[in-house]
Amino acid sequence: MSVKSSKIKIEEADTSMVARREPRPEMRDEDPRERAKKRAEQIRNLKGDFDDFEGGNDFWAPDAPPGWTYEWKRHLVAGQEDPTHMVELLRDGWEPVPTNRHPEMMPGQGNYPNIIRKGMMLMERPTELVRDAKEGERRKALNQVRAKEAQLSGTPEGTMSRNEEGVRPKIKKSFSTPIPEE
Repeated sequence: MSVKSSKIKIEEADTSMVARREPRPEMRDEDPRERAKKRAEQIRNLKGDFDDFEGGNDFWAPDAPPGWTYEWKRHLVAGQEDPTHMVELLRDGWEPVPTNRHPEMMPGQGNYPNIIRKGMMLMERPTELVRDAKEGERRKALNQVRAKEAQLSGTPEGTMSRNEEGVRPKIKKSFSTPIPEE
């Protein structure tokens, strides 16, 4: 059978030679409400209890492997990398934590070698070195306090000493902050 018009001629084709496509696949694999519910549960599990207070905890970090300590270290200053600071950190034993160790810390589609948040990089160092550094900082602070105590107690040569009760400096070695009333 053929149909003629002024410009178009349509002929019936042999349908036995034409391969049929598979019917269109289902548009949605699952109900969007179910998918939303699953995703909300995933997000809640990732956030944990850290979103209970205003602002959340942007610098939460997972537990470090045994023998290691995680800390957030400065990576950017005003949006610019600070290579000098990074060299100092590496020299002190800090190394960036690779994203593949904690993939939940960075977007999945990106190619991020290190975990970075708001200009801070998650880094690791052996716990032994962290303890040594903290002990060094504690000794330095104690030496500063002792130097100031000596400065307050001492007097220039040729003047009276400050050993008398009324002139001896009263040094308190405690720190307290009053809790404000609401």
